[in-house]
Amino acid sequence: MTPVRGVEFFQGTLDSTDEIESARVFDTTLRDGEQSPGTSFSYDDKRQIAAILDEMGTHVIEAGFPVNSDAEFEAVRDIASSTSTTTCGLARVVEADIEAALESDVEMVHTFVSTSDVQIEDSMHATRDEVVQRAVESVERIKEAGAICMFSPMDATRTDEQFLMDVIEAVTDAGTDWINIPDTCGVATPTRFRAMIEKVCAHTDAHIDVHTHDDFGLATANALAGIEAGADQAQVSVNSIGERAGNAAYEEFVMAVESLYQTDTGIDTTRITELSEIVEDKSGMPTPGNKPVVGDNAFSHESGIHAAGVIENSDTFEPGVMTPEMVGAERKLILGKHTGTHSVRERLREQGFDPTADEVKAVTRRVKDYGAEKRRVTVDDLERFAEEAGVDRQREEGVRV
Repeated sequence: MTPVRGVEFFQGTLDSTDEIESARVFDTTLRDGEQSPGTSFSYDDKRQIAAILDEMGTHVIEAGFPVNSDAEFEAVRDIASSTSTTTCGLARVVEADIEAALESDVEMVHTFVSTSDVQIEDSMHATRDEVVQRAVESVERIKEAGAICMFSPMDATRTDEQFLMDVIEAVTDAGTDWINIPDTCGVATPTRFRAMIEKVCAHTDAHIDVHTHDDFGLATANALAGIEAGADQAQVSVNSIGERAGNAAYEEFVMAVESLYQTDTGIDTTRITELSEIVEDKSGMPTPGNKPVVGDNAFSHESGIHAAGVIENSDTFEPGVMTPEMVGAERKLILGKHTGTHSVRERLREQGFDPTADEVKAVTRRVKDYGAEKRRVTVDDLERFAEEAGVDRQREEGVRV
């Protein structure tokens, strides 16, 4: 479904692309993403975002928390009935939660319980034995109803290792289809998380999923480390929105798998920018300009050296294995303090001018001076500088006028 890559992976110090064979994508934008402080998706917002995720080929859509409200229940049920992909509903290890999720007709129920002592004692006010009992009972009820079951030991990365393995073995025996390992508070590092997932894989025959948070900016790296260690799937959110600093980013994870690992996700990556812009609008959370893959600067160039190289061959100062066309974006040459003559000449020609070498230098000086005052150089500014410098317009067959 994705376009042909711009180049094969570059030979050199990072020329290995065989670490993983496959990677599934579980999108939690509509559930964890909506838990971003100040974010609230309407019914129509959820339906629109879910439809695009479905059309793109996302493997699982976590549509929400059905027991939360009547409106949430209806939205989850409608998404489940209107999409062709697997739809998931979240549920605590509480009977009312489980039943609400099952009644919403989702194909998958994602149930969770805290396993770290700090959360068991100070959030749940329960014991370890009670945690195991509730987990097993919830998994058994979901499987009895005929739904796909995913179980999460919440705060897994701060859980006593032996107890974590005990819980994993218990829910495996109860028949869970998936075990999700969440780095709930974002404290994992790639090396440690990889070792943890390898250990988990050795204690269960269920499919493994990972859910990583971005408190230290490591969420996507940790998700990829989990996949390298044997996990089948990663939970991600568009633009990395979610609790606190957010989750592993949908766009970063998908494009890393596609471009760096050269592994086909089956996702239509050409709609990533469109999806990002819609989520930005509906969530009310602006996407930073320097956001990987989807930020305004991701394929923009101002520096003279970089712009000159990109004009000659875009692979010089872009990844090469990821092009703007692959994610539905466009390359931009930005005018400002750091602009060089190559960029100015290119932009002038785009606007219909036919500058001489001296005219290009003159206009470039104006652009640099204007940009140095921290002012944005627009196309209108460029045209004004060109006219003031006496640059002629092009005519057919390159005749200057």
